[in-house]
Amino acid sequence: MSGPADEHERTMAFAEIALGQIRALRQPATPRHFEIWYTYATGYNAALNQMINEVLTRDGTLSETEVNRLYDTYISANRLSDRIDNVGSQVVGEIDQIMSMIGAAAGSASSYGERLTNVAQKLGRASDEPAVRTIVESLVQATKEMERDNKTLEARLSASKREITELQQNLDAVRSESLIDPLTSLANRKYFDDALIKAIAHARGRDEPLSLMMTDIDHFKKFNDSYGHLTGDQVLRLVAMSAKQSVKGVDIAARYGGEEFAIVLPNTLLRTAVLIADQIRCAVMNKELRKRSTGAHLGRVTISVGVATLGNSDTAQSLIERADACLYAAKRAGRNRVISEADPEVAVSTGSKVA
Repeated sequence: MSGPADEHERTMAFAEIALGQIRALRQPATPRHFEIWYTYATGYNAALNQMINEVLTRDGTLSETEVNRLYDTYISANRLSDRIDNVGSQVVGEIDQIMSMIGAAAGSASSYGERLTNVAQKLGRASDEPAVRTIVESLVQATKEMERDNKTLEARLSASKREITELQQNLDAVRSESLIDPLTSLANRKYFDDALIKAIAHARGRDEPLSLMMTDIDHFKKFNDSYGHLTGDQVLRLVAMSAKQSVKGVDIAARYGGEEFAIVLPNTLLRTAVLIADQIRCAVMNKELRKRSTGAHLGRVTISVGVATLGNSDTAQSLIERADACLYAAKRAGRNRVISEADPEVAVSTGSKVA
């Protein structure tokens, strides 16, 4: 069995590998980067390692966008799962205690019943007043003990109810957090995937229209590489805030992945969805970005938007693909614009994507 010294050497070796990867790729040595590469070095998360290897083979490096996506998908999600399991274990532990108390109370009730039977038998044999008084006093004492036990049980059950209610609230909060993108506070991809399927079923059940917007930040990689990932995060939050302020009610704004966002618009016709999309585009374009550390002006950010509406034979995937095709038609047409599937710029073939 390995001792503390062996564990120290092993973890330091993982740390050296992680720092070596950061140096080789000339990445910032932030906690997020280190955790990604430390986990990679351990080999404990096979899915993470496979994805990193695929990205490195394709791009030769890990962009800030890729690092954030990998962290959210393979590390942050696991932490949330652990927290859910932990709260669930606490609930089970509390229920076990309650069951133990109920078992004890049942034993007390059984004992009390036996004492009542015994008292009844003694009363039947009692021949004088002192004997009856002694029997009655023992009955009063047994009743008081039972009453005291019941009050103790009632107080503990009340406390357990409060504890379980609090644990349930914590569990709900953790589950809710697992469906929120931590950077932008929008719904994450998991929530979006489930919500779109439900929204399509709801629209078909009520014979209502439904539109979908796919949005991408123009030249985000170049912007991120030029000004750093902190400023890149600021851009993502700016676009997210503009999307959130432009949608209402049952509309769903989500971070689809990287610098791409998706907005589900239930009971919304295509022409109305295009107007909403253009409102978001203008809102983003009209905000001038400043570097927080220096206050320097960084210019303006623009987005491209594709809009599609639900057809009779659509699945969630086919609707996403059509909206995505419109998005890349907007990029091919010059960016900073909204194109819907009703516009002539949308080709029958999606063609090659534009970054």
